[in-house]
Parts: sequence; structure tokens; C-alpha cells
Amino acid sequence: MDDEKTIAAIRARNEKTIAEVINKYSRLLWSVADAVLNNIGSVQDVEECVADTFIYLWEHPEKYDPGRGKLKTWLSIIARTQAINRYRGITRRNTVPLEDADFLNQIGIVDDILQEETKRALLAAVNALGEPDREILIRRYYYDQKPREIALALNITIKQVDNRLYQAKRKLRERVSPL
Repeated sequence: MDDEKTIAAIRARNEKTIAEVINKYSRLLWSVADAVLNNIGSVQDVEECVADTFIYLWEHPEKYDPGRGKLKTWLSIIARTQAINRYRGITRRNTVPLEDADFLNQIGIVDDILQEETKRALLAAVNALGEPDREILIRRYYYDQKPREIALALNITIKQVDNRLYQAKRKLRERVSPL
């Protein structure tokens, strides 16, 4: 059945013809809608776009103009338009309105407060370390000295420096992690 006869049958409300069109073009329209909604829409969103396309065809068969192209192309354009509209609706729902900018600023303040608390807890944990662990840690990470330099300054082996750094970092993690 050619496109003009198909549209004439749909205008006459021939349900068998619309079922044939659905069987023939469902996969194509699915891929068109899925390409637009990829990574943002759900399977249900794609299904609804395809279904809405066939509903549009059923309700408005007179809008198809065989002189402008094939039925397949026209349905693809409708499916793409449905998917774009759905995409816009999804992004609109997922966007934070400008009135909520104060809320976002408050989140930034909370992050700053948490960072300050973490800094205080870390400083307290470093100060609680015994010597020479505290000095080794400060020399290594504050003054950026190499283990060899630290070993020479404190008159210990490089292996001892490495072991003490490992143990000191483990202690710090234990003390700061609960925050």
C-alpha cells in the first residue's frame, strides 16, 4: 500500500491500516526519539514519544502532504519533534530556578564551614602526634623536604622516615575520618 492510500485508509478510520503503520515504523521512530532523549530520558519517555507520534497521525492524517515527502519521513519528523519537546520538559524540571540561587549560595557556605572544621581537626591531630612524627610530617608536607633531607636533619635512616610518615598518616586518617 502506498503512502496516499495509507493516509486515505487512516482518514476513513481503518484500524487495520494504523496497526500496519505502527508495525512498519515503530522501530524507526523509536531510534529517532531515542537519539534525541539519549542519556536524559527514560525508556518510558521514548515510548511515549513514539505513541504520541502515532496518535498524532490518527488524529491529524490530513496534515500529511505526499507532495512534500514520504510518510516515513513525516513520521520521523513528528517523532523527533515529540522527543525535543519531551527533552525540553525534562530539562526544565531538572533546572534550579533563579529564586533558588540563595539555596546554592548556602550550600557553598556549608562547604566552607566543613572545610574549616576539617582543617581544625587536621591541625589538632597533627599537634597531637608525638615527636619526631610531628616534625617529620611537617618537614615533609609543609616544607616539602625529601625523606633523605629529613633523615639527615634528624639523624635517622630514610627507612625510619618512610615508616614514621606512613604511621603518622594512618593516625591522622583515623582521627579525621569521622568528620
